[in-house]
Amino acid sequence: MQNPNHNDDDDLLTLSLSCNRPKRARNSPPSNPPPQTMHTQMQIPFPNPMFVPYPSASNHNSMQQEEYRFNVRVNALAPAVSRRRSRRRRHRSQSEKSETVPPPFPWATDRRATVHSRKYLLENNIVSITGILECKRCKNEFEMVLDLESKFSELWNFIRREKESMHDRAPEAWMNPVLPQCQHCGKENSAQPFLAGTKKRAINWLFLLLGQMIGCCTLDHLKYFLKHSNIHRTGSKDHLLYSTYIGLCNQLVPEWFDLS
Repeated sequence: MQNPNHNDDDDLLTLSLSCNRPKRARNSPPSNPPPQTMHTQMQIPFPNPMFVPYPSASNHNSMQQEEYRFNVRVNALAPAVSRRRSRRRRHRSQSEKSETVPPPFPWATDRRATVHSRKYLLENNIVSITGILECKRCKNEFEMVLDLESKFSELWNFIRREKESMHDRAPEAWMNPVLPQCQHCGKENSAQPFLAGTKKRAINWLFLLLGQMIGCCTLDHLKYFLKHSNIHRTGSKDHLLYSTYIGLCNQLVPEWFDLS
């Protein structure tokens, strides 16, 4: 005979199990496992650049930022480059000096290292040629006046007398000229032309010629004169000095320049 309470116990057990069963959340979606396989594939190196995957959005943004920084650096360098180019252009323009300058003396023309002809000077009564001398002993300066006609006659007679022995080279009298006496201390052979700090365009060429003191000039001075006189300017100092003397004489008396 069956126990009448057996069915009741089974029902109670079934009810108890159903009450203790955990309830599933209705609103939470099922969680997917992390894509470990994708991370593993991205960590694999790509030795062949043809098979490198297209960069992701984050990588693309970082590349854009890097490109922006690169462009900023290039643009920052551009003004410096343009400044260097402008300095080069300015240097070239400064090196291309004009052939004309304000005449530094009444007997000089507006052309660099060029003097007026003797005919022009006589017609305009420019017969006294002055220059500044400095004593090598006492360092005092004074002005010296040279007569155009008498001094040039003395120079020309010397050239005609010594031309056969020159052989296109300056004689000893031009290389080491005898200097005037100092008017302050009375020292003989001590007053030299004042050239210290003198710009080349302001050299008193006619005064140096008449006083036969061009030998006091440096090689740079001589080359400057020969350059602007279109005369060959390479060689030893005695050759350049000879060319300078003859070039100045040609400017002063071109009609006399046949030394034969």
